This record gives sequence, C-alpha cells and structure tokens, in this order.
Amino acid sequence: MHKVELTCTCCPLGCLLTATLENNQVITVTGNSCKIGLEYAKEECIHPTRLLTSTILVINGILPRVAVKTAKPIPKEMIMPCMEAIKKLKVRAPINLGDIICKDLAHTGISLIATQSILKTP
Repeated sequence: MHKVELTCTCCPLGCLLTATLENNQVITVTGNSCKIGLEYAKEECIHPTRLLTSTILVINGILPRVAVKTAKPIPKEMIMPCMEAIKKLKVRAPINLGDIICKDLAHTGISLIATQSILKTP
C-alpha cells in the first residue's frame, strides 16, 4: 500500500488530495471538496491523460506554423510518440479553425485539430 499526493486541477480551489493505492487500485482519497476531485484522483493515479497542444508547419501560409491540439486527452505515456508524429506533419494553407489535421494521431484513435485559422499567402 502506498500514498500519492496530488493537486486537483478541475476547479480553482486546487484541493490537495491524498490517494491511497493498493494493487494498482485507489482505495481512498482524502482532501477533496467534491466528487470531481475524487474522480480526478482515481483517474490520475490509474490512467493519467493530458490534452496535448503544439504547432505544425504550414506550407504557403501567411504564418509559418499553425496551433493544434488533441480533440480529447491522450494517455500520458503517449505524449512523446504523439510529439514525434506531430514533428513530421505539414499542412497546406488555407487552414480553418477546427480542421482535422490528423484523424488518428500516433495510433491513439484521437484526432489532432487546428486551433486557429491560417490564410494562404497571396
């Protein structure tokens, strides 16, 4: 049995949580002010995920790069493989906010989407 200390990021309160784990299962969580903190601690201890943001190269755009993010959080252990995949991507302008840049980023089943629009160079 071991304890993990976390700071909840689900709301501005930033509750200091302590999760007790046994056999890779969360047994107890203390310090949470609400159920959201309880669920956050369970997820973070067993299967942590992160929303990934980055930029990719733009061909023929008025800007050299476009900001992108994953459509939903990816498993934390997939951050580096996803960043390696992002480094290889290029997209042609014009790009619209919300365009899907990659439908299955690094075989996660999660899309990479543009978070800004980029016009084509005149």
